[in-house]
Amino acid sequence: MSIELTDRQQNDLHQAMLDYLHTAGFHKTFEQFKEEASQMDYTPDSTRKTSGLLVKKWTSVIRLQKKIVDLESRLAQALQDNATIGTNPATVNQRSNPDWLPTVTPPKLVLTGHRANVNAVAFHPKYSVLVTASDDSTMKVWDWETGEMERTVQGHTRRVSDCEYDSKGKFLVSGSHDLFIKLWDVDNEYKNVATFRGHDHSISTVRFLPGDDRIVSASRDQSVRIWEVATTHCIKVYRPHGEWIRAAIPSLDGRLLVTSCMDHTARVIETATGASKAEFRGHDNVVENAIFAPRNAVPSISELVGLKVRLPPPTAGEDLSVAFVVTASRDQKIKLWDARTGQCLHTLIGHDGWVHGLVFHPNGRYLLSAADDASIRIWEIKTGRCIRKLDTGERFMSCLAWGRQTIGGSAAGDGKDADAPRRVNVIASGCWDYTAKIWKP
Repeated sequence: MSIELTDRQQNDLHQAMLDYLHTAGFHKTFEQFKEEASQMDYTPDSTRKTSGLLVKKWTSVIRLQKKIVDLESRLAQALQDNATIGTNPATVNQRSNPDWLPTVTPPKLVLTGHRANVNAVAFHPKYSVLVTASDDSTMKVWDWETGEMERTVQGHTRRVSDCEYDSKGKFLVSGSHDLFIKLWDVDNEYKNVATFRGHDHSISTVRFLPGDDRIVSASRDQSVRIWEVATTHCIKVYRPHGEWIRAAIPSLDGRLLVTSCMDHTARVIETATGASKAEFRGHDNVVENAIFAPRNAVPSISELVGLKVRLPPPTAGEDLSVAFVVTASRDQKIKLWDARTGQCLHTLIGHDGWVHGLVFHPNGRYLLSAADDASIRIWEIKTGRCIRKLDTGERFMSCLAWGRQTIGGSAAGDGKDADAPRRVNVIASGCWDYTAKIWKP
């Protein structure tokens, strides 16, 4: 189908082409085209309306094409989600459906109230409660079912970088750039009951170790410290890196820690001794986060990398929960590692910004990541493909968490095995637009 241009449109197009040829240095072609297009009186002029027009139009078309492809993908995903919902029996409870994934639709709730970036989100293990930590030096407690803010927790004087509830939800721990770690009594209106002093620079992360009697922290002072909750004493100091340690995350059994650092590496160290067990080198920029892959993710990982991993009986399978590590980096990549050898097994590529948040789906078949490209991506582990992208439409995504509350697990009255407890389906992300966002069925 031919498109007819008016004389004026032809003239503008020819002049835009001449401007491009001259600017790009195609001088012979420029002179020849001037003659063939009857533009012998044309002289390059940066003030002309056609100056740079061809390049601008071209880049605009590319951007529009990308948006169209993205919208088509999101529409197809939305149609697929709707079809899935339509074919599921009405009795299926999506709240505890073990295969639930968030859809590409906007988040169910947007929690507003902070006056600065949200750096961390932490779910209560028993109740529909979420805590957010912010650059505004406060934490806020929310009901994630309703979006209602229940209280503001104050006590730090600078950025609150991380927070976490213990396994029973009795205490909340927080770390700040004011160099202090604080413990808050949940049942006593979040009263500050202890302060841990010892770090010489900003605190990056704080986590309870299994048993809730110790805390592990990572800091810009290049140290990982173990603290005794009962006495607030620092009982161990490890220096696995020579630069700012961005995170120190314990394994499920607490025997090991995985650290990530500004030096572009991550390490696995022993909690008891600080001895290095593995080092992961391969990222081209700061490693922002690192987590152990859960045991139920091992079959999908094995399928992805072609390993022949035979799952031992449950009683002997604890080592599998520390067999693999996933790292997120400012080089926009996510890498999967063998935690025993330090070998990079696979690289997930798709984000267009620094990657911060990492969380495994409770069923072990998917990995979720949050990045500075204002998106959450869902990766199918067995194929290494990004199967879904949640666009937040806002600024940088700083953190990501899956709800800790469980459903089921009670003994069956007919003598059959008890139903396995299932994690409640709710996801929270912290953003630099001063909000936290909630996805749920």
